[in-house]
Parts: sequence; C-alpha cells; structure tokens
Amino acid sequence: MEELRYEDSNIDERILRAVKELGFEVMTPIQAKAIPVMLEGKDIIGQAQTGTGKTAAFSIPVLQVANPEDEGVQAIILCPTRELAIQAAEEMRKYAKYMSGIKVLPIYGGQDIQKQIRSLKGNVQIVVGTPGRIMDHMRRHTLKLDNVKTIVLDEADEMLDMGFREDIDTILEGMEQEHQTALFSATMPKPILEITKKFQKESTVYLHMEAKELTIPLVKQYYYEVSRKNKEEVVSRLLDYYNPKRTLIFCNTKRMVDDLAENLVGRGYFAVGLHGDLSQAQRDRVMAGFRGDQTDILIATDVAARGIDVNDVEAVFNYDVPQDVEYYVHRIGRTGRAGKKGRAFTLVIGREIYKVREIEKICKTKIEVRTVPSAEDVKTAKSEKILDRILEVEQNNDMKDMVRIIEQKLNDEDCTAIELAAAFLKDQMGDDLEDIPTEEFFEEKKKHSGRRDGDRRRNYDDRNGDQRKHHSYRDGDRKKKYDDRDGDHKKKYDDRDGDHKRKYDDRDGDHKKKYDDRNGDHKKKYDDHDGSKKKKKRGNDERMSHALDWQPPKKKKRRD
Repeated sequence: MEELRYEDSNIDERILRAVKELGFEVMTPIQAKAIPVMLEGKDIIGQAQTGTGKTAAFSIPVLQVANPEDEGVQAIILCPTRELAIQAAEEMRKYAKYMSGIKVLPIYGGQDIQKQIRSLKGNVQIVVGTPGRIMDHMRRHTLKLDNVKTIVLDEADEMLDMGFREDIDTILEGMEQEHQTALFSATMPKPILEITKKFQKESTVYLHMEAKELTIPLVKQYYYEVSRKNKEEVVSRLLDYYNPKRTLIFCNTKRMVDDLAENLVGRGYFAVGLHGDLSQAQRDRVMAGFRGDQTDILIATDVAARGIDVNDVEAVFNYDVPQDVEYYVHRIGRTGRAGKKGRAFTLVIGREIYKVREIEKICKTKIEVRTVPSAEDVKTAKSEKILDRILEVEQNNDMKDMVRIIEQKLNDEDCTAIELAAAFLKDQMGDDLEDIPTEEFFEEKKKHSGRRDGDRRRNYDDRNGDQRKHHSYRDGDRKKKYDDRDGDHKKKYDDRDGDHKRKYDDRDGDHKKKYDDRNGDHKKKYDDHDGSKKKKKRGNDERMSHALDWQPPKKKKRRD
C-alpha cells in the first residue's frame, strides 16, 4: 500500500497542526484506510494487531465531526480496561489541542462516581470509558445516549474475553438514533461477528491489516526510564560510557532532530541532523559526512532515515519511543549488520513503558532494563579509553622528542610526572559530571486474580441480578488487568459508590513506581492497611511500588 501523509489527507487543519507537533508524518496502514472511511460516516470493522496506531485511526475522525456547540455526548469510546480508557482519552486530547470547546472525559470504575457525574454535566462531547461504568451512568441517567452519533469498540476481542458481551449488547441497544459504529479488534472470533451482524449496517466496510512477521535482529536491546528533562543528559552519558564509533539517533519530530543536534554539537560531539526539510544536496552532504569520518552521530526522523545503508553503525538510540512497532524494528535493524555487534538503547518516559511491553509481546523479544551509568562509571570508562589511546600512540611512535619536552617542563615546574599526566588526563576528560537524580516513576498497582501465571488475569463480579457487587476497583461489573499497557497511568481512587469505601493514598499526586538506580533492580513494596500485611510481588519485568491506604467509612453518630 502506498504511504499516505497526514498533510495530504482531508483532516481538519486544527487536528493536523497537533499531529505535526507530535511528530507524526506518515499514517500507519490502519490509519490510512480507516480515517477516510470513518469521515464518510460509514460503519467499519478494523482488524489490526496491537501497536499499529488504531487509537489515532478512530480518534481523528471522531474529533473532526465533534461540534462544541452541540449539547450532550456525541461519541462514546468503549475500552476493556481503565488503563486503555485513560490512554485513549489522553491521546485524543493531544489531537484536540487546537480544537476549542472540545472536551474528552474518561470514566471508569475506581473513580468517585459523583465526580464523574459533575464532569458529565459540563458539556462533554466525547466519553471514553469501560463498559461497566458506562452502564452505571446509563442506569443513573447521568449519561444519555440520545445525541450519540458515533460509538467505537476498541479492543473488542479483549472486552469479550473479559465477559463484557452482555454489557456491550445493552449499551448498543440503548442507542436511540441513527449512528456510526466502529469496531476495532486484533482477532475476529464468532462473538465479534455476531455483534457486527446485529448492530452494524449491511454497508459496513471491513478493513483487514495482515499481521506482519516482525523479526528482531540480533542486537542487544536496552531501555532506560528517564524524565523528560534528563533525556539529553542520559544520551550524552551513554555515548561517553559506550563510546560507539558510529551512532544513529531517532526522534519523532523534525524540531527535536534540530534541537538535539544543536545541543550535542554544543557538548562537543560530531553530530548532524537529517529530516524532510533538508534539500537533496543537503541530505547528500550529511550522508557523505556520516559515511566518512566527519560525523560520528546522525540524528534523524523515521521518514528521513529510509534508504540509509551504513554497515558499521554500532549503536541506535530511540530518543523518542516510536509510534509503531514496525518503526522500532526498522530502527534497531540499522545496527548489528554483517555479523557485527550492535546495541539499541530506548529512552522511556513514564507511561511509555507500556509501549516497550507491547514491542516485547509482538516481536517476541526481550528489552533489558538498565540504569543510567553514574558519574563515576562514566569517568572510569572515559579515562580508560583515553589511556588506551595514549598507550597505543606511545607503542607505535618514536617519543624521544616528546620525552625531552616533558623532562624540560618537569625541571621548570614544581610537579611530578604523575601529576602532569593526571592533569593531561583531566583536561582530556572535560568537566566533572554529576549524578543524575534517581527518578521516580508512576504506575498503577495491579491486582491479580484468577490465573496468576497467564496473560489474561480476570476479576468478574457476580452477575446474578441483585447480587451484583460494587467494588471500588470495578470497571463496571467485571475487570481484567494487564501488565503490558501503553503508558504509566496516574490515578487517584476514591470510590464512594457502594458499601466498601477505599481511599488510595497517592504519595506524590499519583501512584509511584520507584526504581533503585544503584543496582538496576526495581523495588516494590505494598503497604496494605486493610489486611495489615506487607507483600512483595514477584516478577522480574515490572516491579512496582504503590501505597494503598484503606479507610473504613465513618460511622454516623446515633441520636438518643
């Protein structure tokens, strides 16, 4: 399929502006097919694997037809988990950055329902939520569907796996007017087909994206969890520590390419940027310098880097996590060629950890977490490299004249040969580094029930009539939690809907995931006041730290 650029489509200029700022230039296959069809108002079935840009595929058309002057909810996005609901809502808000008056509201179990009710009264156009909580609001008549023109089922197969079939049917049956139904799913089992037959029009367009076999090259892959403000410092430190001969750094935006190239040059590196705004003559000069010895570091966007064929690239940096899994594979495939060793480094900010998990899952690979080298580590590595280079010069050259000069200097100055050598070494190493402060990362605590060792962990509520339970963590009436989700989701739970009240004490405004950078091991501590127990959760991939503070409801004073 021929690539479609966002700027060549019929996307609203306001959305296009936001997309450009996010650094996206070319649509993924599912986006290129789904966006035009949805803009025509047709029902669609989009079958595509995770990590292919499905969220943007439905977000952009939904936003484009939204009317801030029209009262009432105009679109509903159904997601299987609160994590996905939050993620999708945040992504939609980014696309709607320049669309004045457009409000996107995530609603899910575990949140104060009264707060959600107040928010729904504030002229919200788009609601993103889990089926159970959507139904809660429908029963309370705090969410009306009489003005909904579009409903989207995201990850429909997973919602069915979690037991949401009845809820989905109830929600779709509650649609009172003519509307557009978009269903996105990685697979098409029989229950999905039954839903499409029952609730979608005969003119529904079926879009099937073939799942590509993504083969990860034999490259050592690492990721580092950093803060946004420290990304540049981390890259510099890794470059100094590993000292790769030739390096490719990928950024998602042209602006970031220019900024990073300028800043690295300012730090003393031989770096240059490559992106679509350069002329062909400029591109040729950049590539000639990179293939030669004039440039050690090439910083590029995904589009600009196509066609680059340099065999001796020793390291690839994902300065920004790529928007598509395929991009990741293409990026790191630039190193480790012709039987040579290569390394791939990915810088991860907060919620982006879930994208790393998706890459691992889809590509059946392991990306090892690493801690950023300390100032002492970098100092030792740099000094060893300088000394090795000096010793090589000494062994391969006649040093008589240099020895004479040094001896004369030692006679004139009050210092020893060792002190002089140490001063030379310090001069070569540059300014002293300071340790990067230990970062604290945020992630929601995951509760597991059912099969502990399986990928699919489920928590189903009792669905029998009046026995339906109200849980503070409910995504409606049933909840499934996954470890591998996009983003590090920040939440504060205060669920007063039901007999059981829970208060989650977020110690820094959100749930925190703490990492011990000294040994690379993520520490985890659960402080469960409800059971007066402290647990340590097993698992090597994701070790999270959360504080859960349960407080019983205050008893009302009896009046005598």
